Formats: sequence, C-alpha cells, structure tokens
Amino acid sequence: MKILIAGNGKVGSMVTRQLSNENCDLTLIDRNKQVLESCMEHYDVMGIQGNCASMDTLLDAGVKDADLLIAMTGQDEINLLCCLTAHFMNPKLHTIVRIRNPEYVNQIYSMRSDFAISMAVNPDRQAATEIYKLLRYPGFLKRDTFVRGNAEIVELRIKEHSQMAGLPLTKLNSLFKTQVLVCAVLRDGEAFIPAGHFMLEAGDRVFVTGASENLSKLLRNTGIIARRARRVLIAGASRISYYLAQNLLSGGVSVQILEKDPDRCRDMCVLLPDASIVKGDASDQQILNEEGIRNCDAFVTMTGEDETNIVMSIYGTHIGVPQVITKLGRAENVHMLDDLPIGSIVSPKELCSNTIVRYVRAMQNQEGAAVTIHMIADGQVEAIEFIVDESTLHCGEPLKEVPIKKDVLLASISRDGKTEIAGGDSRFYPGDSLVVVSAGRGAIRQLNDIFERQYS
Repeated sequence: MKILIAGNGKVGSMVTRQLSNENCDLTLIDRNKQVLESCMEHYDVMGIQGNCASMDTLLDAGVKDADLLIAMTGQDEINLLCCLTAHFMNPKLHTIVRIRNPEYVNQIYSMRSDFAISMAVNPDRQAATEIYKLLRYPGFLKRDTFVRGNAEIVELRIKEHSQMAGLPLTKLNSLFKTQVLVCAVLRDGEAFIPAGHFMLEAGDRVFVTGASENLSKLLRNTGIIARRARRVLIAGASRISYYLAQNLLSGGVSVQILEKDPDRCRDMCVLLPDASIVKGDASDQQILNEEGIRNCDAFVTMTGEDETNIVMSIYGTHIGVPQVITKLGRAENVHMLDDLPIGSIVSPKELCSNTIVRYVRAMQNQEGAAVTIHMIADGQVEAIEFIVDESTLHCGEPLKEVPIKKDVLLASISRDGKTEIAGGDSRFYPGDSLVVVSAGRGAIRQLNDIFERQYS
C-alpha cells in the first residue's frame, strides 16, 4: 500500500513511525530538508522536499500511484488544498486531513465531499474528549472503550499501600468480588501480558478489562473510587482547553482557566463567557494558591511546554488535588515519567496517530478488519476489537483448545449487549465482538492472525 504523508511535524512523525511497522510504502513530503533526512535515517521511507499542495511536488512523490494521502502540515489551509489537488490528480485516492482551527470544524464535516476528504482528524478535539472522559469517570488513569461502550480497558497504578500490591492475579476477582481480567502490566518500562500466577507490585501500571459495571465495582471495592469533578482548574488557554471547557460547561462543571498571555485571555473571554478566565502564570505556585488550586476537584495542565506541565502536575498531586491530568506533546519516552506523580497522561498526537493507523488497516483488509484499535502500555501493547464472521477460524471451540499465538490474549467476548471475560470454557460465534490484546511484534490485521497456524 502506497501512502504519502505531507508534513512531518509532531503528529506526522508519529504516524510515520507507526505506519513504518505496517508494511506500507511510505513517502514523506516536507519543506524542511533536515526533517526529511532525519526521518529517512530512522525509517525505511522516501523523502520529497517541497510544497505538498503543489502539483509538481505531488507528481514527484508519486501521487498518481498512491492509495492514501495524509495531510498533516501545521496549516489547515495547506492541508485542505493538498487533499483537493491530490484528489484531482488521482480520483481514486483516499485522503486524511488534519484540521485544528475551531472555526473550520463544522464546515469541514459538511463540505467533506467538496474538499475530497475521506476522513478529518482533529488532535486537539480528540485530546479534549479523552480528558473529558477521564474527568467524568475519575479513578482511572486512562479509559478505552470497545463494543459501543459495553467493554473497556482501564489503566490503574498500584500504590504502595494498595490492597492489590503483592496480590497474585488468581485471587483478584475473589478478593474484590468482581469479574475482570488484567490483560497487561507495565513494570519498569517493560510491558507484560501476565499469566494467572503473576504477582502485582507497588508501582505497576495495570491494564484491566471487563464490563463497565464490573470495573466500577473494582474501583469501589479497592477504595479507589472518587467523585466526579465539580470545579476544574485548567493551566493554559490552548485549543484543547477551549474544547474541554465547552464540554465541561455544558455538563454543569465550573471551569477556571489560567493563562499568562493577555491576548489569549481576551479571546477566551469571548469564546467562553461562562468560564472564569484569569491572567496569570500557572507555573507560579503562589498564583495557583491564590486561585484556589487546593479547593478544585481536578487540575489539568495544558500549556505548550511539557516540562512546565509536568512540574505543575507534580505540585498539584503534592498538595492533594484529587485528580491531575497532564498533556504531553512528546510522549515517546513516557516510561521515564512512571515514577513521577503526574496523574493521567494524554498525548494528542498519539490519539490522532492511532485513529489514522486504524483507517489504514481497514483499507488493507476490507474483510475482517479491526473495528477499534487502542495503544496501551505506552504503545507497547495493542488492544483491538474484531467482529467474528463466517471466515473466522475455531468458531464454537472452547478457548482452552484454541491455539492462540504467544503474547496474544483474547480478553473478552461480547454478545447481545453482554460482555464476558474470556476463560478456558468460553466460545465465540459469528456476530460476537472480541477484544484481543497483543504485545507481539507482528501486526494483528485480521482476527485469524491471532491463531497459530497448524500444519498437517
């Protein structure tokens, strides 16, 4: 599959990294020669220097033979013109465009066919939605949904005095009177798909799957449960802050935004008349104290500097803010932050990149393609939802007799709106939704890829 990626900034570089593992023929287009050379050194990709909206540059990149164009430059207008021009040159081309300006959101969706857009992605809005979910369901570091919300994978951190520390997985459900499955554990930066004898330790980041009601019961019975936020303090008046504040205000949550740039403050006052906009440097502890950080239910750090966000989040955790969420622009080495008390981490470019990879896989495999893909455990593990069909192997067989590949776990089976944790006696049938967790190096593109091939 031949893919053109126009723009190799933060999001573009992550898309390149992920798609380079998908056996795709990648060509990058960027004005910056150094950026292209750096990418070509690290990945097996071609590089074309030039304006991605120019016909000449697109011809040099091979647009007429391409299957997909991903326009990811920092300018929405260039991205739109790039897609329009490329589709004119190759009418069969699929196009994905990144749009960030809130003023364009509604018209892009209503004019998708006019702009020749197959899919539009907005990293800022995706990040705001992810943060909003975390604020609505406190207690989890991260929450990914499958099967239209009937199945979930949530992330927890095992604290030093937690009842889960020192507990073998075989005793988890009996002790906490629930039915969940630990499908991955991140320890010292390394991801494991654990067996039943695996012993949980303080400091582990644990990824648990199950039906929503069972996960809620786990929170209650472990004492992790927390009430929903009623007052949220946001550091930084970014686009993500705008989208998040919109969602929170519509849900009746009090929102206060701290921003040191007076122009941004004025803009936010116009856009968000129901929010409290305060001019001040959120990295200054005195200002945070004056603005009542100790009395807020949640503190979200969303400035443009990762280091500043991390320091502010550490302070918020230190003074006892119930929920802290940290936005990171660069999350490649997020495992280095495992020991830092910075709450939940949200990476806009990771969310956006995962959406694009899911689209690419669906193009590669029209039959049996993944319905939903989430990267967990700092990107070392994939959680994938598939629909069982007539071509799926081993239908109706008990799982204890099904040859599943090493480092692959069939986590849950959903049928008729009910989700069960997959056990040895479980069986799946056409129409069922399966959540598969994989830590293997080979990409799981179709459901049958999880099974060991048996040769006679």
